[in-house]
This record gives sequence, C-alpha cells and structure tokens, in this order.
Amino acid sequence: MKGHETKMPRMEDILSLPVQDPPFAEFSAAHLKWVKVEGGRQGGDDIALIPYARVEDFVKGESSNAECPASFRIESSRKRPEGSITKPRVDGYLEYTLYWCSYGPEDYRESESGTGDVSNIKPASGKGSRPGRRHMMRGCLCHFTVKRLYTRPLLALIIYNQRKHVDKTGAPCHGRLDRDALGTRAMYAPRISEELRQKVMSMLYVGISLDNVIQHHMEVVQGHGGPHNRDDFLTRNDENSSSEPFILGIQTEWQLQQMLHYGNNGSIASHSTFGLKKLKYPLCTLLVFDSSHNAIPVAWVITSSFVDQGIHKWIGLLAERIHAKDLRWRPNAFLVDDPSFEVSIIREVFQCRVLLCVWRIRRTWIRSLLKKCCNFDVQREMFKNLGWLLYCTRSGPNAVDAIEEFMQVFVDQCAFMDYFKIRWLPTIELWVSGVRSLPVASPEILAAIESYHLRLKSKLFNDQHANSWARVDWLIHFLTTEFHSLNWLEQYSVETGYLENLRDKSFSTNAWYQALHIVDIDVILDEQNLEFAKVISQTDRSLAYTVWNPGSEFALCDCPWSRVGNLCKHVIKVAILCKNRQVARPLLAAQIYRQTLLTLLQNPPDDPLVLEHAILHVTRLQQDIKGLEDLSSSGLLQPLLPEINSQVADNILIFPGLH
Repeated sequence: MKGHETKMPRMEDILSLPVQDPPFAEFSAAHLKWVKVEGGRQGGDDIALIPYARVEDFVKGESSNAECPASFRIESSRKRPEGSITKPRVDGYLEYTLYWCSYGPEDYRESESGTGDVSNIKPASGKGSRPGRRHMMRGCLCHFTVKRLYTRPLLALIIYNQRKHVDKTGAPCHGRLDRDALGTRAMYAPRISEELRQKVMSMLYVGISLDNVIQHHMEVVQGHGGPHNRDDFLTRNDENSSSEPFILGIQTEWQLQQMLHYGNNGSIASHSTFGLKKLKYPLCTLLVFDSSHNAIPVAWVITSSFVDQGIHKWIGLLAERIHAKDLRWRPNAFLVDDPSFEVSIIREVFQCRVLLCVWRIRRTWIRSLLKKCCNFDVQREMFKNLGWLLYCTRSGPNAVDAIEEFMQVFVDQCAFMDYFKIRWLPTIELWVSGVRSLPVASPEILAAIESYHLRLKSKLFNDQHANSWARVDWLIHFLTTEFHSLNWLEQYSVETGYLENLRDKSFSTNAWYQALHIVDIDVILDEQNLEFAKVISQTDRSLAYTVWNPGSEFALCDCPWSRVGNLCKHVIKVAILCKNRQVARPLLAAQIYRQTLLTLLQNPPDDPLVLEHAILHVTRLQQDIKGLEDLSSSGLLQPLLPEINSQVADNILIFPGLH
C-alpha cells in the first residue's frame, strides 16, 4: 500500500504545477489549490503558482479574510538583476517579498494590559520597535513569501509558510476566533470587516446618506448591548480612501453616431446602479430613444464611487466629444433616475431641462410588495398609496404626515414595513423633493428603460458567466463585443430591413410599442367606477385583464407580466387612453404640472433658458389650462392642498415643466 501513496512534489518539480488564475478581481488562498513540497528549506510549506501580474490581487484578497481581517505588510524584500546567476535554482528569484500579517510577529498584548515589562520585549523580526503599530501586535505568525521566478519572470511562486492566524501557542490571536479580542481591544483591527463594508456600501449606493448610515449603525450597536468588536466602532474615516475613485467611460464610434442622431432634440436617460449586488462596480448606461421608443445604449460608465459624485469628471468630456462632431447638437431633456444627481452640472453641460425618471423606485417597490405581501388586494392598495406618498399630494411640505399615515394604515404588513423603514425611509423625502422640483418622465420612457434593463440583465447575468461577474475586464469585454453587437444588429435591421430573422426577440418586450397594437375598443372604462379598467387579451378574446388605479404611474395589472413586477402593455394602453379621453384622473405628475402652470402665468420666470422654453410651449400651456378647466368642471381633478400650492409658488424658478 505504501507504494500507492501520493508523493509530495519536490521543489525541483514546481514548474510542472498548474498556473492558477481565479476569475475574480481579488482572490485569496481559499480560491487556490495548494500543494506541499518535500525537502529543502520550504519542506512542508504550501505552494502555488499564479501570474506575477496578479500578486497584488492575491494580497488584497488575503487581507479581506472574513474571519481574520488584517493588512499584510511587506516585512522584507530583495531583488536580483537578470543575468546575475549563471545556473539559477528552479525556485531562484528575480524578486523576493515576505508578507506578514499586521498583527505580528511581535506580541505586545501583555504590555498593553500593563502586566508585562515593556523594556524586555524585543521585536522578533529585526525591524525595530514599530512604535506606530505597537498596539496592534498580537504575535500573529501568519506570513507568506512571493518569488518572481528567475527562469519564468511572468510567474510568481507563493510559499505560504503559516496560513493560520495564530500565535506561538497555536491559538487564534485576533479576529472572530480570538475570544480575547473583545471590548476596546477590538479597536486594534486595521479596518472594518468585509461584511460590514458591503453593508455600508450597499446602503450608500441606494441613496442613504452617510449620517443616516452612522446613526443606523449606532442603534444596532446599542441594541446588542454596546461595542464588542472592531465593527462596532464604525466611523466616517472607515469609508475614506487615499486613492482616486475608479471611473471608466466607454463609448464606441457607433454609439457616438447614435447619440448624435437620436440625442439631438431628443431625450437622454441615465440608467444607473445596475448590478449593484453582483458586479464589482455598478454600471451606468446613457440611453437615447428611437422613433419606436426603443432604448439604445450610447455610453457606459463603470465607477467605484457613486455615479452622481463622479459625474463632473466624465459628463463634460462626453459633451466635448459630441460637440467636436456637431457644435449645434443639443438634447431636449436629460433624465435622471436618482434625485441626488448633480442636476446643475447636467444643465450647465447640456443646456437642457432635467427630468426625473421614477422607473427604478417604481419597479423596486412593486417587486418588494409581490415578494413580501401575499394578498393581491393589499398589494395594489399599498402600491397606490406608495404612489401618493411619492407625489405627496396629501401632506405638508416635509411629507412626514403622509409617511406616518401610510405606515399606520398598513402596520400589519410587517415584512414590507421593515424593508421600507431600512431601505427607503431615510431617502423618501429626497424623492418627494425631486418629484416636486423636477418633471417626471412619461410612461413611454419608463417602458423603454425597463425593456433595456431586462435585456441587459438576461444577457449579462446568464449563469454561464457567473464566475466572471466580479471581473471588470470581463464586463468591459462583454459590453463592447456581444452586447454592443446585439444593439447594433437591432438598429441595422430596423433601418435597412435586412437580417430580420436574426433580430433578438428581447427587443419586442417594450410595453409601449406593444400597447400601440391594442385597439381602443378593447379597453373598457367604467365611468361610474374609475378605480379600475378592463383590457381584453390580444391572444385570447375570452380573457380580460384588470388594471387598478388607471391612468397613474402606479397602476397595477393582474396579467402575468405585471404580476412579476414589470410594466405591462395594458397599464400603458390605459394610461394613453386616459390621457387622450380625460375620462380618469390624469397622471399624478401631470396634476402637479398643471397646478404649477397656473402659478407660472402669474409669475413669469427671469431665467433666459426657462423663459425660452416657456415661449416655445405657450400654445401647449393654453391647451393644458383649458384641459384643467374641463377637469375641474367635471370634478375629476383632485386639487392640491394649500401647502403644496404655496410651496410651488415659493420655488417657481425650479418649475418642473421648464427645466
């Protein structure tokens, strides 16, 4: 049996080992297959071969160990010039670097507690006393060596001398497994854990302010009896970075041409924070819209910070690239899907009005309701009330009353309310303010953005790509090759009529385009009960779908497509018909728009850009006022509270229809 035992490789055999290159932006020892070597100075140590260019990725991955987060510092390093060795050993190095856990090798735990003699403690590594980091030293022996091989300069040999974070007694000396690392001693960790970092970043990405993040964390800590570990001492400094945020803008020549063609006197929309949970950095897409209201991606922005925080670094360069081709190019509107966007920068760069797109918050709310609430009647009532909450037509200027009323009425829906309090309560007033100060995008735009979102999601988050989602290089490759070609083919086929059989069916999911094929007689509106409408199925004439809260951006249908959180063609069709016939309440945004028009006529704006837009739309204003009078006479227009009217009058220079 002894002859069948697997022999450990000797150091002379290392070049026969496979070179490992995990498909992650950062990776750790857990992602590698290790082998032990026999004999020599490294006998018994774990070794692995990786590309030398990925050494830094490995060091970062090791420093993010969830059980024992720690920085690995360079303890010593040496270099040799090429040609300095005639017969190099197989493990001979061009560069040699020793990395050691930041909690070792010295141990100052006893001296810090006052029980030891500080003068007798000597550094174990010969690097001096390291006075700036004495408080962190807990005797950790975890360390590894990286050799850039002399005979293979593109490869790095990692020799893990001690993989466990233990002291000389073999006991864990820091991290979650160290029972002594409680209380104030846990402050010695160099950083917060990866788990808390992800939690904080996720809260920031969805728009929760840093102040609210810190306040929420303090409440959590107080809830479990005070601080116990490093994470409990979260401060603002934990999110600071000494390096500049990563920002990468991508625009191909074809995308530039599409932006020049469809963006001039058209709309540009930002579809931001895509892939927040799966991608290393969220993806922002700039979209334009063709004559069929299909969204065309004309630029992608990948950034490690918030898109709005770094917008000034790329939006100006993008405008310069456009104007280098056509100085007269100018969009009619720029749509943002986050009320915290730097609107002033967009206005300055593009000289156009700015609109707010509520598609993202609408989709998030309905999908969460479908998941956390089982009763469909309750779902549609809550969804309708969330719409009123967002537009805040029943509350005072700070929206507090409407929020409290909503939470009291649906207090028994615990799962959704817990989610709402954590995710949306800190930012709801920001959204309400955004809706009041900016016009809201029309349903056809929402449908086009959703169609693009679903198409990108289905192609990008295919299971066969799962191992690559965290890699930025792969994301760039996917966008500029496969996904870019998909969009190119669609436009080429539409414009020329060729290759119709190769067109991707996902482009046909645009609910607005589908709604145009529903004839008016297939929509049944009960004027005695404007709470719902009926739409006859286009595939089964014996079936009719019900649309509740018709004409509103927060309408809900019982068709299968809507029941999974999507914006369906029935909701869009009913909205079109309600607008044309004025047989139901107009869109919530339109009500605020019309009320503001009345105030605007009494207070003409002084801003040249706003005034120019107002003059161009003077005929439209007269039509809207006439429509408003008709609605008021029939009792179909729900008036805004006096507080809202006064609020609008005070902010007339940020009139939503004229940005």
